[in-house]
Amino acid sequence: MTTPSGGSTPDDYWRRPGTGDEAAADLPPAAPMTTPASGYAGPPPSVPPPTGWRPPVHQQPAPPRRLPPQDMAGLDVAEQQSQRVTYGFGAAAGVVLVVVVCLLCSRIIF
Repeated sequence: MTTPSGGSTPDDYWRRPGTGDEAAADLPPAAPMTTPASGYAGPPPSVPPPTGWRPPVHQQPAPPRRLPPQDMAGLDVAEQQSQRVTYGFGAAAGVVLVVVVCLLCSRIIF
């Protein structure tokens, strides 16, 4: 950052460049000419669309198909089998972790 030099105030660095009329720069900006009397006038009025504004529909979709019935007993059997597989992998991983921990502890102790 550069610092202003000479006999200027610290705020001169942040002022806008002059437009050539130095006397007008010291005056505050003039108030707007037109001020609304009531504030916010609200949204513009909306006009409803004309009747029949939508494009014509030439093709109707097919009615929805019926889903096949679910075999609840078969789903329960498949879920029980997957649960057994999950528990089997978890037990195998637990046994491996216990063996590794026992090996590490035996190396530290002995």
